[in-house]
Amino acid sequence: MELPAELRQAVEQLLDKVPLATLKQASRTLSDRYRAEVRDGRLHMGDDIAAKAYLATRLPATYAAVRTSLEVLAEASPDFTPRTMLDIGAGPGTVLWAATDLWSSIDSATLLEASSAARKVGQTLAAGIDTPQIRWLAGDVTIDLADMQAADLVTMAYVMDEIAPASLPKLVERLWQLTTDTLIIIEPGTPAGWQRILDARTRLIAVGAFVAAPCPHHAPCPLAAPDWCHFSRRVARSRLHRLAKDADVPWEDEKFIYLAASRKSRAAHVARVLAPSKTGSGKVALKLCQSDGAVSERLFTKRDGEIFKAARRLDWGDTLDFDSV
Repeated sequence: MELPAELRQAVEQLLDKVPLATLKQASRTLSDRYRAEVRDGRLHMGDDIAAKAYLATRLPATYAAVRTSLEVLAEASPDFTPRTMLDIGAGPGTVLWAATDLWSSIDSATLLEASSAARKVGQTLAAGIDTPQIRWLAGDVTIDLADMQAADLVTMAYVMDEIAPASLPKLVERLWQLTTDTLIIIEPGTPAGWQRILDARTRLIAVGAFVAAPCPHHAPCPLAAPDWCHFSRRVARSRLHRLAKDADVPWEDEKFIYLAASRKSRAAHVARVLAPSKTGSGKVALKLCQSDGAVSERLFTKRDGEIFKAARRLDWGDTLDFDSV
């Protein structure tokens, strides 16, 4: 996956005058903070150069994870046409670009972001988005949500890993209160990110939410450590991206985990593919999370007819709809 052409061009313009050595150092610092999940009271994108380092090295991957998660939501809820969205911890507007590209119905977007540097960059980039009303707000996601207006689509991507664990339950409940239709939370695809999503899932189900994706059920997660649920999307690296990261390979794989919670129940007899498929001559094995709450590895062969044809086309993160084959 690549950034939309208009966004990619806007990013290149913003980074045009930044010395490569400066960008490399800032990118290393930013990467170290994200990987270590540093919570020292300072913002990851606390200044202009950190925000620009994010554009160079993290934006393509986070956009890919966000866009993929939203596409799954759109597939699971084809009648969902949000008019309003609220993005919490918006960064430079990553979710805004993905959501407005996917749903032309969005005519109003509110983005809350604590970093003035990220907001400034985001506002510059958002000039290329054809959405009637885009409102940027300064604020801390843990204390500044009391007066926010509810929205059809509420999003929070790559934010929980920056928040003290004790603050997360109240935050998740407040996000649900602000959701008139669907809430989606996206986290890094690490065991820790999965655990944060699991905790949010448990809390949301307890207050009446329906899981729209990725889980095909509302039962407790069937996976147990050291296994964990996550997905992956391959991301194309631009020349500047490779230079800033001192990378030779023209792509990287972004691992992520997400949760979409809806106020509407959308029951379907589907199973989610939890790992890359294993294929052989006339057969394919899939690790499936099933609608009955179980996880299993299923082997499909040519003898299975249409369901085998469907299964061999599936990739990690796709669904197998048993009712349609």
